[in-house]
Amino acid sequence: MLNANQMSVVVRVENISKKYQLGKIGTQSLKGDLQRWWARKRGKEDPFGTIGKEDSGRHGEFWALKDVSFDLHQGEAIGIIGKNGAGKSTLLKILSRITLPTTGRLRVKGRIASLLEVGTGFNPDLTGRENIFLNGAILGMSKREVQRKFDEIVDFSGVAQFVDTPVKRYSSGMYVRLAFAVAAHLESEILILDEVLAVGDAEFQKKCLGKMDDVAKRQGRTILFVSHSMTSVQSLCNKAIFLKKGCTPGIISVREAVDAYLGGDFKIQGYYKATAEASAGQQAQILEAKLLNASGNLSEQFATFEDILLQIKWWNISGVKVIPNFMLVNRQGITVMIASDAPIDWDGSKKREPGTYVSTVKIPGNFLNANDFTIHLALDCGSPRVCYDVQLDALHFSIYDPMDERSLARGELVSVREDAILWPALEWNYEKLSGILVENNL
Repeated sequence: MLNANQMSVVVRVENISKKYQLGKIGTQSLKGDLQRWWARKRGKEDPFGTIGKEDSGRHGEFWALKDVSFDLHQGEAIGIIGKNGAGKSTLLKILSRITLPTTGRLRVKGRIASLLEVGTGFNPDLTGRENIFLNGAILGMSKREVQRKFDEIVDFSGVAQFVDTPVKRYSSGMYVRLAFAVAAHLESEILILDEVLAVGDAEFQKKCLGKMDDVAKRQGRTILFVSHSMTSVQSLCNKAIFLKKGCTPGIISVREAVDAYLGGDFKIQGYYKATAEASAGQQAQILEAKLLNASGNLSEQFATFEDILLQIKWWNISGVKVIPNFMLVNRQGITVMIASDAPIDWDGSKKREPGTYVSTVKIPGNFLNANDFTIHLALDCGSPRVCYDVQLDALHFSIYDPMDERSLARGELVSVREDAILWPALEWNYEKLSGILVENNL
């Protein structure tokens, strides 16, 4: 007898691999293939000029996936991340039954709605209204079931004015808005979404993330979400599949997957220690730096509402004026801020005595937006301008939005807005002036 955990499995992937043939296969036409066959049979030269010629390795086999195995359970929101060419889209096409695996077995329990590219499953000559009913029929829904959801779909997509227009006349943004609305609202047990949401504007992306959160947590449907936005994946998903060259260790925690994804060019690291002694004549040196949470524990990942403590241990070697400072840069390469301890020691003279010092600064919670950040450290002096030590890329950390009641500073439909650098919870107040329209100027 199956246990409760086994009974909740909705997708089982068992040792799936997918092989593609590189290079040109055949002549791309029946007539050409017949001409080539006839030339070979008669021992004549290939009319297309490629028989017997070396192709410099452009032909051969390519394994897009290799022995991939995992189970998906009902109500899970699973992120699928990896570099371009890692095998993400191939995996989704196999799960959606668009293509078959070369080896392995796939078992699915329930209906699957897929949105792998703009307009997946849409007939361009049909209107938006007709495509909604067509997609419902493909999912096995009755006309009555689709009618019950129709107004909700159109309202969410924001294309009510164009719902009776053929979708081939839609912009790419309108196309994806309607396609997502159909996929999210029609009652499939499993929802598969590729990076198509990048086509929509920031407001619609926020709306989509809120809807997916509702679909997974309140409706108990299973979501597979592919994105290169680590903040979106961390906000929506609690588990992930990390793909690298077609291989995966299976389903792991989001943090493990993000660390693996960023490992190539962004290594999350909340601790720095000098690897060499001060050079001859050096007047000050950064010895150590840490990122600490409010409990004083070393951390590399923080929720948006958490305080971040940056602690810098340094050595004043020669008895010079020293001002510790740092530069904060986000993943897009934008300098978010530069800060120093000048407010408490204007010119660094308070720390002029030779010795070891620890400087601590707090980056308050509800200040930075969810993103990945790098910290550059420096010890310098303003007058005369002298830089004693610089450590680029010393610390790396990630901030995520918990997507719960602690995100209420963002509104009811919480999500990550990556177009904002700062995301502060500012103090507001309001008062009701009267029960009627007030026309006087304030």
